[in-house]
Amino acid sequence: MYVTTAPMNEEVILVDDYDRQVGIGEKIQTHKEGKLHRAFSIFIFDSAGRLLLQKRAATKYHSANLWSNTCCGHPKPAELTLAAARRRLQQEMKLTCELQEQFAFKYRAQFSNQLIENEYDHVFVGEFNGDPLPDVSEVQAWQWISIGDLRKQLQGHPDDYTYWLNLVIDRLQI
Repeated sequence: MYVTTAPMNEEVILVDDYDRQVGIGEKIQTHKEGKLHRAFSIFIFDSAGRLLLQKRAATKYHSANLWSNTCCGHPKPAELTLAAARRRLQQEMKLTCELQEQFAFKYRAQFSNQLIENEYDHVFVGEFNGDPLPDVSEVQAWQWISIGDLRKQLQGHPDDYTYWLNLVIDRLQI
């Protein structure tokens, strides 16, 4: 069983292996069925090269209480992925900055609550200097961390971090 703060009937964009839209799906049902859908992950760095991490809220529908990248989400139907990334960064972390897409990749992961992430994930990076003001319904804690320290933490305590963070961190060009 899972608890979610996601609005009921929120929709995601279903895609094929080439990120071409093939339909629309209800968010939780899409994750129950493991359908491939479009997503984004945002990595915000400060001018010292530190990454802004968030600890996901206990009420998240999967990967609750785990440390993760700055922000993640799904574009709404008919919403451009970059626009969706900017929207969620503002909603979730209350910050605004320029974002650049670095790469996109597919991954699939099944979680202990039987939900499945099957995402075509667009990875964005940006720079921000200051402190975020996160939405407490989404984020329970945050921290700035060097990539070197994060890699050590990922090696020593991988279960404290989201699945996708482990997949992306060594591919980032910073």
